[in-house]
Amino acid sequence: MLATQIDVATRQQLLERVSDARRRSDALFSIVRSDSMYDRPIPERHRIIFYVGHLEAFDWNLLHENVLGLKSFDHEFDRLFAFGIDPVGGGLPSDQPRDWPSLEAVRDYVTRIRTALDEKLADGQLESYGQTRDGLPLDTLLNVAIEHRLMHVETLAYMLHQLPLDRKVPQENLSSLVTPPVDHQMISIPAGTAALGLPGGETFGWDNEFETHTAQVPAFEIDKYEVTNRQYLEFMAAGGYETREFWSVGDWNWKTVHAVSHPVFWTKAGDGWQYRTMFEDVPLPLDWPVYVSHAEAAAYARWAGKSLPTEEQWHRAAYGADDGTERNYPWGNQTPTSGLGNFDFHHWNPTPVNAFPSGSSAFGVNDLLGNGWEWTSTVFAPFPGFEPFPFYRGYSADFFDGKHFVVKGGSPRTAACMLRATFRNWFQAHYQYVYAGFRCVNH
Repeated sequence: MLATQIDVATRQQLLERVSDARRRSDALFSIVRSDSMYDRPIPERHRIIFYVGHLEAFDWNLLHENVLGLKSFDHEFDRLFAFGIDPVGGGLPSDQPRDWPSLEAVRDYVTRIRTALDEKLADGQLESYGQTRDGLPLDTLLNVAIEHRLMHVETLAYMLHQLPLDRKVPQENLSSLVTPPVDHQMISIPAGTAALGLPGGETFGWDNEFETHTAQVPAFEIDKYEVTNRQYLEFMAAGGYETREFWSVGDWNWKTVHAVSHPVFWTKAGDGWQYRTMFEDVPLPLDWPVYVSHAEAAAYARWAGKSLPTEEQWHRAAYGADDGTERNYPWGNQTPTSGLGNFDFHHWNPTPVNAFPSGSSAFGVNDLLGNGWEWTSTVFAPFPGFEPFPFYRGYSADFFDGKHFVVKGGSPRTAACMLRATFRNWFQAHYQYVYAGFRCVNH
């Protein structure tokens, strides 16, 4: 997880990426009406105001004293905005809007941090900040700051998606992509290997991406496309939410207690369904991937007589090839562009699952990167040789609890830099708000 020292030009590119990531987070907060900044759209998460301060507090706590020699000007805010939350099994936050500082005070905190960091990083003395915090170079820490912010730009989209429509400033919303009917089929993947993880010391990655290792993967079949809203309607019509045998004990209890009867992005409209996009309700787009929790995805897979892929199966279907080599991306080694998938903020919403045929893998599996993360059956756990980041020991390790599952791929709001083959994401089985779908496998 150590990045080697790199030249000044490359480091300048990192600083430009910091600025670009800030612009993306600022633009996202700008869609929230000012009188709604203290709302909590998702019960398990902080109020929106927390995240306004958190992104800067993270950068500040990472860099200011141990790395750049800067002194804190507000220890209370540094602590208040330090960490988000991911409660498991209850314990929802109970704070009130009055418990938080004013929006003006938080924005002033943000401005002061950016000014202090930018002045220090632009002072022409970057090379004096070589090996810094915990022996990690500044380049690694800047990558951490960039990707942490971009992760929040995505997860905040999940949150703002649940904010009532009248509390947001509308933006351009729907894409106009028109595709032929989806030809659902399964693709045969021959037995082979999956090279998971990054080798230490060569490139930037989060702690859970290390160390590299190889897994043997027996032959299997996998859906060419993600399961669509149209297919999921068939599961619901067949009584999928009412049939006990399709659900594990824990998933059935969760569904029952919380009266879960359909995907959280759907709302009933007469005899049919509406889909809640970020800025408006539209008739259910039947060829978009369905976004559901892991529990709902697993129930569908059992109903279909299939299962969710393991992380190793998903990786082999995405990056493997008949000749035993692996690609950097499903389509090859070309850097991600807008013609290869629905990612990197080009769209607010999903697109039809067959909209990007040029992005298919060597085996012909389509839409693997972007358009929605994909649930796997793999419980999130460390790779062999895992070592936590010394400055962020809980980033991954706090979630090695058997209650989180690996998701792979990416969504419309996933930054291109996190489309690397080794990137691992994870969520709780009962968290419905992720832009995450799935595809099934046969063994």
